[in-house]
Amino acid sequence: MRALSAFTCLALALAVQPAVAQDTAADAAMEGDRITVGIGGAYMPSYRGSDDYTVSPFPVIQGQVKGIGINPRAGGVALDFIPDNRASGFGVSLGPVATYSANRARGIEDDVVRAAGKLDEAVELGGTAGVTAYKLLSPYDSLTLSTDVRWDVAGAHKGMVWTPNLTYTTPLSRGSLVALNVGARHVDDDFARYYYSVTPAQSAASGLPVYDAEGGWDSINVGLLGGYDFDGDLLNGGFAAFGAVAYSKMLNDGKDTPFTSVRGDTDQWIAGLGLAYTF
Repeated sequence: MRALSAFTCLALALAVQPAVAQDTAADAAMEGDRITVGIGGAYMPSYRGSDDYTVSPFPVIQGQVKGIGINPRAGGVALDFIPDNRASGFGVSLGPVATYSANRARGIEDDVVRAAGKLDEAVELGGTAGVTAYKLLSPYDSLTLSTDVRWDVAGAHKGMVWTPNLTYTTPLSRGSLVALNVGARHVDDDFARYYYSVTPAQSAASGLPVYDAEGGWDSINVGLLGGYDFDGDLLNGGFAAFGAVAYSKMLNDGKDTPFTSVRGDTDQWIAGLGLAYTF
């Protein structure tokens, strides 16, 4: 996964998990075991800050097993060890998160950026926490404020990433829903130097100017997801389709790095379609 963070944050709302229940039996079904698996294709930048676009497949897994929530991340997964009771109107999430990133490790479309050299793949481990309010504007909607904090353990950027997100989800009918997500990403100096700096050696190889990057907020994003259950009932599992569009704006050194300002674009778009099945 190279640049799927905005899109996959929306896939959290792939609440093709039941979202339109109100009666006791439906609430019990929502709190029982269920797994949604999906596959989709995304049209997205070839690296963060690129103006070249590629189509890439991505998997999604979401659900709950024995009270443990399973939620998708870009190239990874997060667990929630605190079960929610929707009837109370409030929920809390807390658990580990793991992601994989191949940003500028492969699939680079730009010849100049490729000449600067490929980077190593990153594996980020950390934690996620959040709070959810249910039944705000209708008996069936929810608003979730969450954040992930992750550290690279694979020896790539060796830094820390912090990603707060706010997601509002509401059904349009018993068989369809939409979710709106806004978020941001903060990176430390190690991350920024690895992805946004241009070293003298990279400058000599690519012709890009030398650049020394520092950490900070490197992007903000907003996106919209929609899902539709093929039999018109999100509560009973089966096949569903989902689609999303997301926009990210590169900020600070993520914007000013020559990889973006000279060879790429601060405006980043992602669009995707997918198919999911809930057991």
